[in-house]
Amino acid sequence: MPFAFHYAARSDVGMVRSNNEDSGYAGPHLLAMADGMGGHAGGDVASSTVVAALVDLDGESLSAREASSALLSRIHRANAEIGDRVQDDPKLDGMGTTLIAMLRTGESITLAHIGDSRAFLVRDGTVTQVTKDHSFVQNLVDEGRITADEAKTHPQRSLVTRVLTGADDDEPDLVVRQGKVGDRYLIASDGLTDYVARDTIDEVLTSTKDPGECADRLVALALRAGAPDNVTVVVGDLVDVARSHAPPTQPQVVGAAAARTTGTRPIPVTPAAKAAALAKSATEGDDEGLTLAEEGPRGRGGTVLRLAAAAVVALVVLAGGSYAAYAWSQQQYYLGAQDGVVTVFRGVDQTLGWVSLSSPEYSTTIDVEDLPTSYQQSIEAGIQASSLEDAEVRVSELRVQAAACRYAKSQGDPCRTVPPTWVEPTPTPSPTSTASPTSTGLPTLPSPSATVTLPGPRSSPTIPPPV
Repeated sequence: MPFAFHYAARSDVGMVRSNNEDSGYAGPHLLAMADGMGGHAGGDVASSTVVAALVDLDGESLSAREASSALLSRIHRANAEIGDRVQDDPKLDGMGTTLIAMLRTGESITLAHIGDSRAFLVRDGTVTQVTKDHSFVQNLVDEGRITADEAKTHPQRSLVTRVLTGADDDEPDLVVRQGKVGDRYLIASDGLTDYVARDTIDEVLTSTKDPGECADRLVALALRAGAPDNVTVVVGDLVDVARSHAPPTQPQVVGAAAARTTGTRPIPVTPAAKAAALAKSATEGDDEGLTLAEEGPRGRGGTVLRLAAAAVVALVVLAGGSYAAYAWSQQQYYLGAQDGVVTVFRGVDQTLGWVSLSSPEYSTTIDVEDLPTSYQQSIEAGIQASSLEDAEVRVSELRVQAAACRYAKSQGDPCRTVPPTWVEPTPTPSPTSTASPTSTGLPTLPSPSATVTLPGPRSSPTIPPPV
């Protein structure tokens, strides 16, 4: 019988942070979640890089053994790319990412895991954790030095022993599981598991039928618990396609790989902005809900700002401050199109007479035609970036979107047109949600996904038999 996942992916920046370092993907045959670490050193780059390397597997027709080899190969390739990026840019030193990926082939589920993100299986009403954390406190539990309950509050519970950092010895665990129609899988970052009790997670998983509603409820609970970290969940139900009622076929990409929004709002990036957002929420009785997919028409704010910036440059130049204006413009970056591919430009997309204020910095391998229509329109208008690093993050986002779009087209499905994730969407209330994912005025707290990596054992890449 033909199997597939009925799936949903959701991600939220959390209650304190201003950027999302998690990346998630959900498709008919692939579920993946990566929790980046490194903060401004590039955790979001690491997570989106590894997820982007896996999405093409969603459309492959492979045996269980071929799936294991293909999954390991893609992970190794992505890890090597992370290492190359660190070598090219020392400021990225220290970035890394956890990863859980599940690739379905027939009735088999090939699961790759590294780090302290967690995967759960719901079978016949019982929830079990199917991954073991690669963390310092888990080692203490395994050695019998502390109990599992003590590990939950241990001061060093955020120290991970194995993640993808670009090092040659970064190796994920790999296991092949036997799937069963009716199985439900949950992949979650520690933004959920560190702040929502396990019995509460189990109750939601077993009592909520729809994967999308289940994912929404889990994110809402994490936000209600005040989770300062990013929260990402991917839910997949194994179904018989011939009997299931129209399971989705359009992949869902969330988090750093797709969006930088808190719910349907832009992320406040300063304490003052966070406080203002919180005050506004309280005044208006914010019951917006958790509509985390990209929705709504393109806002006018970005266009107005670009026009205003261009006008300022022109006025300064005309007033005799041409050198200062040009120097300022060369500190700006944007993404546009050149020869049909996405290109990063240095400068601003303006000309003064015969003088262009921009020049190509580098061309990517992303064909503009592979992107959803709304993203193509944004590329045509120019996507602003605050720095070269910010531009590289947006390139990673576009790479994942292009891969997902190519897969949808290969399956005969239209590439869903969604508004670009870097533009503020129109808030859309969700009647099923009870949480208000607003940001707080608190200072940024340390991430539960620590940037310290302790030496740990390297697992063998030998492909195990199904269990």
